[in-house]
Amino acid sequence: MIIHVVRSGETLWTIAGYYNVNIQTIIELNQIEEPNLLVNGQALIIPAVGSSYVIKAGDTLWTIATQFGLSVQAIIAANPLLNPNLIYPGETIIIPPIHYVVQPQDTLWHIANRFGTTVEALVAENQLSNGNLIYPGYPLIIPRPRPVIEVNAYTYQEDQDAAQTIASLSPLLTYMSPFAYMITETGELEPVEDELTIAAAWQNQVIPMMAVTNFTATEAGSNLAHTILASADLQEQLLTNIVTIMREKGYSGVNIDFENVLPDDRELYNQFLERAVARLHPDGYFVSTTVAPKTSGAQAGLLYEAHDYEAHGRIVDFVILMTYEWGYRLGPPQAISPLSNMRQVVEYALSVMPPEKVFLGFQIYARDWLIPHVEGQEAETFSPQEAVQRAIRYRAPIHYDALAQSPFFRYTDENGQAHEVWFEDARSAQAKFDLIKEFQLRVVSYWALGYPYPQNWALLEANFTIRKR
Repeated sequence: MIIHVVRSGETLWTIAGYYNVNIQTIIELNQIEEPNLLVNGQALIIPAVGSSYVIKAGDTLWTIATQFGLSVQAIIAANPLLNPNLIYPGETIIIPPIHYVVQPQDTLWHIANRFGTTVEALVAENQLSNGNLIYPGYPLIIPRPRPVIEVNAYTYQEDQDAAQTIASLSPLLTYMSPFAYMITETGELEPVEDELTIAAAWQNQVIPMMAVTNFTATEAGSNLAHTILASADLQEQLLTNIVTIMREKGYSGVNIDFENVLPDDRELYNQFLERAVARLHPDGYFVSTTVAPKTSGAQAGLLYEAHDYEAHGRIVDFVILMTYEWGYRLGPPQAISPLSNMRQVVEYALSVMPPEKVFLGFQIYARDWLIPHVEGQEAETFSPQEAVQRAIRYRAPIHYDALAQSPFFRYTDENGQAHEVWFEDARSAQAKFDLIKEFQLRVVSYWALGYPYPQNWALLEANFTIRKR
């Protein structure tokens, strides 16, 4: 899978011809609504042999070639438009495949072992109808190893819509989590219609995870969390209700997403997690938490202080990092999930908890801010697909922030109002997948389903083997 960034004067026909691929395949893979309309800076995924790499600060062609087991000359040959003396962060280049010519006495098993892949991967990559019929001189493409990861996705769609989404994406999901069961001051849980979603999950080998929270879009939930955390009786009542719902509905575990917890309640929260694990583990349920994106243990602020990374990593089965929302809907325009910030959070998390417990959060939506920004003014939230359509509609070239590894553009609407849009595309998705590989993280966790983003799912499948449990 290759990422191509549209340049001035290019059309789908010229791009398809350049890569020698069927134009309809490009249209379907990227779900392009108007094939005749492209915009400069638009990222497309191309179903061609090879892969893409987004250049990072400090990269040279030599370090990139070494990383992928290639020569510098091979990379230059695969990128005829590349100036080898002038590469820059954020630029996307093609990584050519490894070619191998079958030698006498070779078998697919020997070749797979030599290159650290599998016979099945060789057969699939080369579309071999019979792997036993290779012969000396036969050219093979060697597939690059795909790390095995797990994938979680939250959804707050209506039950029937969520069920359809889960069914359609099920080959790429390990877990799914309808958001969310809201706690009450008496330890009860407000009801959620999720039966169809859970049924779709089980029918498609996706593990349902119950999400429990203390906040809403209008209520921070700090006092509510304190009421529960300060009372052992209320905690027991809450855990009893969680277990009851999990048994009745078929959940396999729980995700505790207590946000805006008062700093003084930090230890009480840790003790509640210990109580939850002690209560749920004997019945075979897993326990996970969601935490704010911290870069140090001393980070101040209501969102951060009560989230004890070391304790969560020690107590629960896994921890989901909310590595998004820097570009907050009520704040000024900026990248929603800047990679530089995500990296800092991951580095801190891995300094206090094991990597197999770390889930990297990945938001899959776009935001449109009015500019100049007025404090408290809310940005519009929509899908990455709509972001591209908006850029095309207003003929706004798409730019790419090399530090944030995020695309953005500006436009002026029919009323003369200026806007700034930050979103996700193929390049930003690939950059996040590269981060997962670099730190050997266990899982990517999506927030949230319901926003069309076809490039992400195609690249996810191209980069990883998804573990099903």
